[in-house]
Amino acid sequence: MECLCLVWELEKLHYYLDGSVFEVISEFNTVKSLLNMKTCNRHILRWKIVIQEYRGNMTIVHREGKIHKNADGLSRPALAKTPDNPANVPLEAEAHIPI
Repeated sequence: MECLCLVWELEKLHYYLDGSVFEVISEFNTVKSLLNMKTCNRHILRWKIVIQEYRGNMTIVHREGKIHKNADGLSRPALAKTPDNPANVPLEAEAHIPI
């Protein structure tokens, strides 16, 4: 899944990434191991071709998930539903709206 996300991002951001040097920071080693696979199915082969287009300008760096402090909200579990969580406290305007 991580490889497919990288392929999607590379295709979507091609206009910005083409010709520039950039770094991909991933918590999975699958992206690196994908490029070193000898045999693969047609889907992975397609991903490999897309990734290799950027191989000279792209550096893939592995960073453990515990160290990722700036990951996007969709890749991490939501905060617990506890009363002390500010996301679960209703706004004053919402609390006084009659139904």
